[in-house]
Amino acid sequence: MSGHRRATRARLLGTVALGAAGYGTLVRPRLLTWGATAAEAARAYPGDELVPGGRPTTMATTLPAPPERVWPWLAQMGCDRGGWYSWDRLDNGGRPSARRIVPEWQELKEGQRLHAVPGGGTWFTVALLEPRRTLVLRMDVELPSGRPFEVRTGPLPGAYLDAVWGFHLSPDPGGGTRLVVRTRGRSRPRLLLRPVDLLFGEPAHFVMQLRQFRNLRARVGTTEE
Repeated sequence: MSGHRRATRARLLGTVALGAAGYGTLVRPRLLTWGATAAEAARAYPGDELVPGGRPTTMATTLPAPPERVWPWLAQMGCDRGGWYSWDRLDNGGRPSARRIVPEWQELKEGQRLHAVPGGGTWFTVALLEPRRTLVLRMDVELPSGRPFEVRTGPLPGAYLDAVWGFHLSPDPGGGTRLVVRTRGRSRPRLLLRPVDLLFGEPAHFVMQLRQFRNLRARVGTTEE
């Protein structure tokens, strides 16, 4: 290899290393705590204990309606129900998420399955439920098949994802709702899946969660139910 090529390669590697360091120290921490105060990001939430050692993200927003008006929109989430209020082409089979409260979708109980994808091949389980305050969804899937499994009923698969997606509501002094969304996940084999999570999983969650915040804000800000 010529001296010029070695120098070019060294500069390229240096640029990549600098970019990775900048993302890790400046960009990524902001993505993982978007909208949350330092206190909100630091505190523990119901559901954290379900995935011990899992990596957390904490995103938050203020919605222009009290918790009792926000809760019905969360209670009817699911591909087989009201959708996820995010990018419907990506997570709801292209079917538009609900724009009104549907009474038959308001019944929710712990242990209930909510389809994560059209057809119900993968689902979230309602792990914790306190109406108008806490909704924690859990997903446990084998990889790469995406086949669900139960963490509590046997040995873990060789490759898996175990994660919770929690919605935590509290009254805002201005009459709205402070909505904090805490995720916590772990996956194995770590050496293989950690780069995938860093490069795809975390940015994808950031984009989808921001979209959900925006759409929830628009829905709860209307009086149509």
